[in-house]
Amino acid sequence: MVHSTGSRPKKSLGQNFLIDAIFIDRIVAAVDASSADLICEIGPGRGALTERLVRTGAEIVAVELDRKLIDPLTDRFKAQPNFHLIEQDALTVDFPKLFADRNFSIARLASVKLVANLPFYISTAILQRLSAQREFFSTLVLMFQKEVVDRITADPGNSERGFLTVIVESAFQIERLFDVPPNAFQPSPKVWSSVVRLIPKPVAAGEDDLRSLLSAGFAQKRKTISNNLKTAFPKYAEALALAAIDPKLRAERLTLEDWIRLSDAIRSVS
Repeated sequence: MVHSTGSRPKKSLGQNFLIDAIFIDRIVAAVDASSADLICEIGPGRGALTERLVRTGAEIVAVELDRKLIDPLTDRFKAQPNFHLIEQDALTVDFPKLFADRNFSIARLASVKLVANLPFYISTAILQRLSAQREFFSTLVLMFQKEVVDRITADPGNSERGFLTVIVESAFQIERLFDVPPNAFQPSPKVWSSVVRLIPKPVAAGEDDLRSLLSAGFAQKRKTISNNLKTAFPKYAEALALAAIDPKLRAERLTLEDWIRLSDAIRSVS
């Protein structure tokens, strides 16, 4: 099926275009856009959500990777001075530079929001990238496959909890908003999607150390925390004792606070 853009959705890019007006409106409401805002939309696709965002009066910077969608999007929004289209991969975007190069006002740069419908295959990479560049955003409203949201919102003790969960927890306040059924998209995926709102936390000292610790700690989820840490951190036993963490626990049982305390302890004993 060829859509109004003249382009077929690409399976290789995980393209499922949101077409249901009810859910589009709910996403726009979650963004809480105003004419004072600067909004980055990753993957505008055919422009259904983009159309509603443009109507808010906010400056919209859309980042699209699919070359076949660039001309149709340009034509659709050519009369909208608040629409700016960038042909680029979101996984390579330097967001601060992206906006600085376009000379937006300081007032707009103080309220940058991000909205995206993200395919499964880039979910981990984009969340890590956004976590690392989060200080540039005030709000992020993101849609993923439901299983990704299940993972990043998993509580301690839940088997879904992993490296990505704690990375996102450390960087954002997470609010799960609503689920979206397959029939809200074209073509319809086989699974449900979920929308979350992320509010960035201040960047803290030692975040690189925390990421390294999490990478080691979740290296093999079926192993205990001590078994996972002993290769990367020679004084792991001393650090676990200092942080008051049971070495027999698996990584999924630890809270964010446990990980931060353990990271501090490793620095102390190193």
